[in-house]
Amino acid sequence: MGSATSELPPASRTPLRDTAESGLKIVVVGGFGVGKTTLVRSVSEIRPLNTEEVMTEAGEGVDRIPVSSAKNTTTVAFDFGRISLNERLVLYLFGAPGQKRFWFLWDRLFSGTLGAVVLVDTRRMEDSWYAIDRLEHHKTPFVVAVNRFDGDHAYHSLEEIRTALALPAHVPLIDCDARVRSSGKDVLIALVDHLHHLARERELTA
Repeated sequence: MGSATSELPPASRTPLRDTAESGLKIVVVGGFGVGKTTLVRSVSEIRPLNTEEVMTEAGEGVDRIPVSSAKNTTTVAFDFGRISLNERLVLYLFGAPGQKRFWFLWDRLFSGTLGAVVLVDTRRMEDSWYAIDRLEHHKTPFVVAVNRFDGDHAYHSLEEIRTALALPAHVPLIDCDARVRSSGKDVLIALVDHLHHLARERELTA
């Protein structure tokens, strides 16, 4: 297995703020090639850890790659990054591998996770069903982010996507561009807001 790789040079590493008080473990899940690694890379303030390998002929017929995709690497364990949302709150991001043959890793990644992002590609929405099912099984709060790729052949409204995924009304559903840092950060803020809302609800019903 090859060594972990990163797009950013060592000089781009950012030290953890001295004022940070809370760290939350967040998992990014979704189908193969949906943009999980891209999202972690775009928002991470440190050099992200990526366990990616070059795809070979051995994966043909096993990993279903979108026709329009230029993807030639694949995550074989997980991606890791970190982002400070403010001076006190830090998120530790774990991007899960999307291929079915690596799904056995998901339950371990979910351990200690306070929330998750399900990244969706509208060209293959059915690939998101397993991620949603596992999160619901673990009772892990999550938000769904629709990664709008360039040249997306058909624009589906959020209402249509919610119906297709059978998402309950209380689950946040938002658009994003995984390549853009500000867009990815908005997704993470939406998740933290969702977690705070659920915590307040539990306090009121306790």
